[in-house]
Amino acid sequence: MSVSGGCLCGAVRFTVDATPLGVRTCWCRLCQYLAAGNATVNVIFPADKLTVTGEVRWHEAVADSGNHMRRGFCPECGTPLFSDALVRPHLAVIRAGALDDPNLVAPQSTIWTSAAPDWAHIDPDLPQHEQQAPPVA
Repeated sequence: MSVSGGCLCGAVRFTVDATPLGVRTCWCRLCQYLAAGNATVNVIFPADKLTVTGEVRWHEAVADSGNHMRRGFCPECGTPLFSDALVRPHLAVIRAGALDDPNLVAPQSTIWTSAAPDWAHIDPDLPQHEQQAPPVA
């Protein structure tokens, strides 16, 4: 399977030649900043199958889980694109909104529900984790 996407202005494009390993909605506080107060929707792929063209700027921070994370975005338009955990360099996380076809996959679980605001809508049909779920393989 080949998946493609990019940022709002088109300065960054990517392709992934792999099937997604998983999809999670995340309500951790850092993801709420990235998603303008909502949860992020994160599609997980093997990192070695990701090809990126254009400049990506990275911001490093420690996540609520304690993991050292990098979050990549377009320096031109600010579109959030990627995340990776330094302890799991074999995985690349892509924001579902950056996919050319956002209907490609749907969330399979919700993590960090304990950090969600009171008004958050959390799909009751999906598995929920109050904090970090076990990592995808």
